[in-house]
Amino acid sequence: MKILVAEDDLKSAEFLRKGLSQEGHSVECVTDGRDALSYCLYNPCDLLVLDRMMPGMDGLTVLKSLRAAGRKMPVIFLTSMGDVDDRVEGLLAGGDDYLVKPFHFSELLARLTVLGRRPQVVPQSTKLAVHDLELDLLTRTATRAGSNIELQAKEFALLEILMRNTGRIVTKTMLLEQVWDFNFDPRTTVVETHMSRLRSKIDKPFEVPLIHTTRSAGYSLHAPR
Repeated sequence: MKILVAEDDLKSAEFLRKGLSQEGHSVECVTDGRDALSYCLYNPCDLLVLDRMMPGMDGLTVLKSLRAAGRKMPVIFLTSMGDVDDRVEGLLAGGDDYLVKPFHFSELLARLTVLGRRPQVVPQSTKLAVHDLELDLLTRTATRAGSNIELQAKEFALLEILMRNTGRIVTKTMLLEQVWDFNFDPRTTVVETHMSRLRSKIDKPFEVPLIHTTRSAGYSLHAPR
């Protein structure tokens, strides 16, 4: 399996990387929550080992953002936060398993093996479609009504998030965290600027607008009612 380990303690991360690699897994390590979110959004990953207390973005927020973006890979929390309420909170947020530090590596390996065998209930599609708009995640191309649309990397990322959350409002904070990897700054207009450019390509040439703004809330994309 291709496993991402999100652990800010370098010694622990190296221990996990070495141990899992010796078991035949492909392992990448990150030490920042924002890096974990970015990696899982834009790289194929079979399983995520996630610490709850990390710089940049805590593990619970990382998981909630991944699930909101439609990512279905199994996630196991590996953390020192072991109270009952902590475990319940992690599982309700979308975690598939919860292991408290200190732990035995053999138990972690067994849990990962079980999660890796678990069939995906909903296979992740490589194409997204809303109305006459289509997004190909493999070729990184977009078309509307059969016409090709040239998108920059950030524009593509914005559109992918909106299409994965069709009919739901996506906040500016979520877009900043998932596309630009930084926390909310009320002074920045980077989201508005890129959204304006995206609209000029997705909506302006066509009769029916798909991207909509809800004032003081965020953005949504949906087919005409």
